[in-house]
Amino acid sequence: MDGTGSDPAQSRSEQAEAAEREAARRRLLEQAEADRVPVDDTTRAVPDRRWRRDHP
Repeated sequence: MDGTGSDPAQSRSEQAEAAEREAARRRLLEQAEADRVPVDDTTRAVPDRRWRRDHP
């Protein structure tokens, strides 16, 4: 009987943790989308080889 008494509490605890994880995942996705740089706004990376002139 003790096992059945703790199952609902554990289940509620697990549900609360799952809800918190889902909320955190959504916040991270929203933040990532807000920080995302559109492809049109990016530029092609050009290597900087000036340091080779200064260091033989």
